[in-house]
Amino acid sequence: MNIHTIILAGGKGTRMLSQKAKVLQMLGGKTMLHHLLLKAKQISSKISVVVGFDKEGVESEISSLSINANTFVQKEQLGTADAVKTALHQIKDNDKVLVLYGDVPLIKKTTLEDLCTTQTDIAILTTILKNPTGYGRVIKDKNDFATNIVEEKDATEKQKRIKEIFTGILVVRGSILMDIIPKIDNDNSAKEFYLTDLIGIASDKGFKIKTLTSPQNETMGANSRIEQEKLERALRIMNTEELLNNGVALVDKTRVDVRGDIKAGSDCVIDVNVILEGSVELGNNVEIGANTIITNTKIGDNTKILPFSHIESSNIGTGCSIGPYARLREGSVIDNDAKIGNFVETKKTKIGKSSKANHFTYLGDAEIGEGVNVGAGTITCNYDGKDKHKTKIGDSSFIGTNSSLVAPISIGKNAYVAAGSTITKDIPDNALGVARGKQKNKENWSKNKK
Repeated sequence: MNIHTIILAGGKGTRMLSQKAKVLQMLGGKTMLHHLLLKAKQISSKISVVVGFDKEGVESEISSLSINANTFVQKEQLGTADAVKTALHQIKDNDKVLVLYGDVPLIKKTTLEDLCTTQTDIAILTTILKNPTGYGRVIKDKNDFATNIVEEKDATEKQKRIKEIFTGILVVRGSILMDIIPKIDNDNSAKEFYLTDLIGIASDKGFKIKTLTSPQNETMGANSRIEQEKLERALRIMNTEELLNNGVALVDKTRVDVRGDIKAGSDCVIDVNVILEGSVELGNNVEIGANTIITNTKIGDNTKILPFSHIESSNIGTGCSIGPYARLREGSVIDNDAKIGNFVETKKTKIGKSSKANHFTYLGDAEIGEGVNVGAGTITCNYDGKDKHKTKIGDSSFIGTNSSLVAPISIGKNAYVAAGSTITKDIPDNALGVARGKQKNKENWSKNKK
């Protein structure tokens, strides 16, 4: 099926009170346009984006996603039909043209696929509202084909009681679109060319127009910060319900924020106030404690992330314990059965199997072997003011409390660092490194001070 998707993304969104285009406003950690482009990419053979306000910003966003899409400029905001007209020369007669809106980002891929596979001349997406005031009502004939969209101000009292409204999203054969778009006029109070007029014109020409009804939350748009927040809430609910449907146990689905693509194995448990961003993969029996943020991270089976931990761009093995109050920064690799305790920070560091750093430690640019014990207050001094340097610690070594390891440095296997040491030279295998001043006790010092 040859689907050409046109995304209308030229609006300013005046009520957003922003210098950015409306479609570049954030939703679940991505722009609204980002959400829509990813779905369009999966079902379309060609994508055209109509831009206007903040043209450079919109084009930059498209480029950053490495999506092959053509952009066309609507120089004046003259309505949705005029916007489609700017990309009309790219349309072929046998195309199925899907029209989407950059500020309606929650539409599901499956819904779009259902719409595009509807066997008819034109298929339009509708939704049912309890209170449809202000929206165009869908008028149908006795055979349930749509014949017109009647705006609120033009509707009779009977028509106003119709709950089914047109979302603006439609699929139409290319030849029909090219025929009708030039026939749409701006004989209305706003002096704009409305794509909704296509329905009435097409029906009068004898074309059949089927409707597909979608849930309201899929077709919500955002023209203000209040509406943007409603979209955020709707997206969060959609994402958390998907987790529940996939077998993840949520302590409270209203207090989990999913902002990315989440994969989870069986019997995972997620506590309250957890934020999951980007690409997150959870193995089986993973537990995520309260008030935790996890971004672009893979977590293995039977691992526990204790409360108040912050993990980004890391890879955590099986059977690990992380936190509470741990921070794993980008490039952290935690091997199986390792333990990262409270107020421990890692960055670009590999922690070997069964190693542990239980308390108050910074491990940056380090490679730590298996079975290593890192005492409380240990610091890898990786930065000399200009460059970063690496610390290597061999298997089964013991790093005493309150030690400073000045990189570049290598500590051998089964080696020991005495508590309170500042180590500046390599320690060989099986050796003890001590680097601290000798203790001196001054008798009666406190008496002499008085």
